[in-house]
Amino acid sequence: MGALNVPDLGASVPRRGSRAGRTFGRAVLKIGGWSFAGSIPDVAKAVIIVAPHTSNWDFVVGAAGMLALDLDLRFLAKHTLVNGPLAPVIRALGGIPVDRTRPGSGVVDEMVVLFRAQEQLLLALAPEGTRGTVDRWRTGFHSIAVAAGLPIVPIALDFGRRTIRIGRPHTPTEDIAGDLAQLQAFFAEATGRRG
Repeated sequence: MGALNVPDLGASVPRRGSRAGRTFGRAVLKIGGWSFAGSIPDVAKAVIIVAPHTSNWDFVVGAAGMLALDLDLRFLAKHTLVNGPLAPVIRALGGIPVDRTRPGSGVVDEMVVLFRAQEQLLLALAPEGTRGTVDRWRTGFHSIAVAAGLPIVPIALDFGRRTIRIGRPHTPTEDIAGDLAQLQAFFAEATGRRG
């Protein structure tokens, strides 16, 4: 097993402040043979996109990575999860309920309002919107970042190399096709888990 290489966080980055969480997250990643590449930018607010999203194991690795880094971040989760038997765990990890059966329910606007109300907020989203192969990404993450004036930070969960690769922040523009092409290029070599 190689070194975990946990990057330090800058002073602006929101933290969980949990030594037990850090220890647990690092142990899970170390047992799985994972390491980090890159570092979280020193920003108080950002939209983080995590891909590829191909398996329920993505959540396990992503949550372990968040705890290992001591990141205090939020993520959108199916309302059935946030209100179901796993609710205490999902909420403690930062889950925000969203009802995906109601398209056009104003999630983008709600997230922009949330960002404006907070001094620190990292929001993690899966641009594919679902596990498995998709023809194109959903663009809500881009809309949130543009409306709130925030950078987009790409994070690849590369199961082939067992690496959580953190990219440089991307400043979104009105050219959504160009932005998506640049962001997708970052994930091109990442291998998702199957099964």
